[in-house]
Amino acid sequence: MNTADTRGIYNINLDWKFLLGDDPGAWHKGYDDSGWRTVNLPHDWAVEHPFDIKHSSGTGYLPGGTGIYRKRFYLPKELEGKRVYVKFDGVYNNSMVWFNSYYLGKRPSGYAEFIYDITDFACFGDNPNVLVVRVDHKHVADSRWYTGSGIYRKVTVIVKDRICVDNYGVFVSTKALSKDTAELDIKASVINTTGRDADVVIKYYLYDDNKVASSLEQKQILSPYSSITDQQVMIVSRPKLWSTESPYLYRFVTEIEMDGRVIDREETSIGIRTIKFDANRGFFLNGQNMKLKGVCVHHDAGCLGAAVRKKVWERRLLALKEMGCNAIRMSHNPHMPELYDLCDSMGFLVFEEAFDEWEGVKNKWSQGHNVYPPVHYGYYEDFHDWHERDLAAMVLRGRNHPSIILWSIGNEIDYPNDPYCHPAFKILTGNNDANKPAQERLYDANRPNAERLVTIAKELVSIVKKYDTTRPVTAALACPELSNVIGLADCLDVVGYNYKEHLYEEDHKRYPERIIMGSENGKELDQWLAVKNNDYISGQFLWTGIDYLGETRGWPSHGSEAGLLDVAGFKKPSYYFRMSMWSDKPMVKLFAGYAENLTDHRRYIVYNKNLTPSWNFIDNEEVEILCFTNCVKTELFLNGRSLGTKYINDSDKGYLTWKVPFEKGELKAVSTDQHGRMHYDVLKTAGAGVGIELTCNDKEIIADGLDIAHVVLNIVDSDGNQTCHAQDLIHVSIEGPGILLGLENGNLEDTMPYALPYRRAYNGRLLIYIGSTTEKGIIRVRAYADKLRSCQIEIISR
Repeated sequence: MNTADTRGIYNINLDWKFLLGDDPGAWHKGYDDSGWRTVNLPHDWAVEHPFDIKHSSGTGYLPGGTGIYRKRFYLPKELEGKRVYVKFDGVYNNSMVWFNSYYLGKRPSGYAEFIYDITDFACFGDNPNVLVVRVDHKHVADSRWYTGSGIYRKVTVIVKDRICVDNYGVFVSTKALSKDTAELDIKASVINTTGRDADVVIKYYLYDDNKVASSLEQKQILSPYSSITDQQVMIVSRPKLWSTESPYLYRFVTEIEMDGRVIDREETSIGIRTIKFDANRGFFLNGQNMKLKGVCVHHDAGCLGAAVRKKVWERRLLALKEMGCNAIRMSHNPHMPELYDLCDSMGFLVFEEAFDEWEGVKNKWSQGHNVYPPVHYGYYEDFHDWHERDLAAMVLRGRNHPSIILWSIGNEIDYPNDPYCHPAFKILTGNNDANKPAQERLYDANRPNAERLVTIAKELVSIVKKYDTTRPVTAALACPELSNVIGLADCLDVVGYNYKEHLYEEDHKRYPERIIMGSENGKELDQWLAVKNNDYISGQFLWTGIDYLGETRGWPSHGSEAGLLDVAGFKKPSYYFRMSMWSDKPMVKLFAGYAENLTDHRRYIVYNKNLTPSWNFIDNEEVEILCFTNCVKTELFLNGRSLGTKYINDSDKGYLTWKVPFEKGELKAVSTDQHGRMHYDVLKTAGAGVGIELTCNDKEIIADGLDIAHVVLNIVDSDGNQTCHAQDLIHVSIEGPGILLGLENGNLEDTMPYALPYRRAYNGRLLIYIGSTTEKGIIRVRAYADKLRSCQIEIISR
């Protein structure tokens, strides 16, 4: 077991024993697991298996099943007498947990963070502890998107004094803010698990870098086996504000002192900021009006499945930030805690979401999207018994994150006839019902009445506000028309509209006090203008920021191509279209495609079809050029000849187009911004691929068994140009203290198993994930293919 960090948190994510299958005796501490496979967490067993059409299309044609994990670890003798907890960030799903043969409990949700108190059963010194987790994901078609299977987020052991700050016990929020001062509202829950009175001093320190910016202390007397909530107001002079442009974080420390010594210490990152939604003027951060330029994201990362590492999200968020994105919607469930830390430190506003279904089961597609008949497994089976605990866990875990600005109690719970309907509508369809059978569109008195949703919503809102009243509560509504009639929209502080821009103006007039926001939106220009041109609309959240596994249209695709980034994190054409609308920095980007394939502009802008960032076509055939830019004017050159100048304000599409007979050479865009500065993009005719080029921004990784490096592979011609159409089969080998975690090309129709050490390039490139071990040294990554010059790169493991 690793040593604890300064907060008494131990990492136990290495060297678990894993069995895919079931064994009724595996809960026992003395069980012999020596023949089991050794794995590190996070772990998702589903992506280790081949894609198979017999599995559900909704969850990416990958299997579920049952798996058991066992972890043996030691607690130092000097910890005896302390309180000990084990925390799971996420297990998908239906987990059962034993510790030293004692059953601790179960958690049906695959997304909730949960903690068990293992104090009474813990062993110290040379006597080992054994933690056992059984995961039951036999109903793989229980979701509309890929979930993963297993302990796919980290596990930690937390050691505290018997008089301590309770888990999730500290909550710091900005009570008031002026130019010179901030008032922080502090709540700290302190527990006494001893049988004696305890005279304690609770101390609070706010650190600006390593200097104390403000402090408080309060004496308290705790009765035996009791808890108290200490409430204080801290004044901060000349506060540094958290914002999307300058996401400053303070370190807030809570100490419990007794008999002159510190017995417990809790450290929290906080940001000082204010938020406000206004029915007429939209969203304000620290008093500044701004638009939410958001994207929705699911939690997987292609070949890694749901077992995603922090650096993967960091790379993705950096790309989204560069595009002009400032907000993330966690669809449709709580995500890994590291993602919120990144949003705090990088300056993203977060729309946090709890559920995709309540007590009424939604249709789950297993043979392709919207292909009947559906299957009916899912969280609805556990909603009645677990919704309060799961919702409370989300709010308690997240309420100190300055990035979180909205709590969502549900996504498209009001989807018509899925399963709720209402007699006010004889025919009603949703956003994705193009292929829905006619009888499924009709009102049916035997279906659940949508008015039931109001009762549930009121309860969920009250649960959220029990733990946090500083943020508004919302829901992403699929059918505001229905939710307005039944009163569901009236339950919400902010009303999210999914794909219903045409209702904005009418509903703003009809409900002038209502705060309306785009909670899920398409990527076309008109959908953005509905936000940009209406002050009362706070923003939009595009579906989606990143491609994801599952929710596929059908075999052989194993995922959704709705993203601005693909599952490898590579930028797609729609990324640059969005950048031209959202970024404040001048930009220009060229793409090309055969004109006869580009008659439907929506298809290639929204779905990234038939466009390429290359200049490789057949001589004299007509090619359509697309130029995404936010500059005033752009002149296009082919081999030095001007093809004319166009102005972005003259375009009703939001981008520029030319039709050009192809000839080999160089296509160049010269764009001029409003200050007269010029910006360039070039497409060159590439030759045949002759070699492999490897690049890696992570020159070093930590030898902790948990770190990860991204190696990007490009196939290049003799002049070093990327050959965008190359699809060579690439083999990857690793030497030294590293492991190959996966190969991802971004092609969601490539059904080659993810577990293989080779994969075809797609669009001339491939992403290689390298994981660290606990050994130090040089990791050598070599990539090779038939008829291509191989390449090797080195990464230092420290």
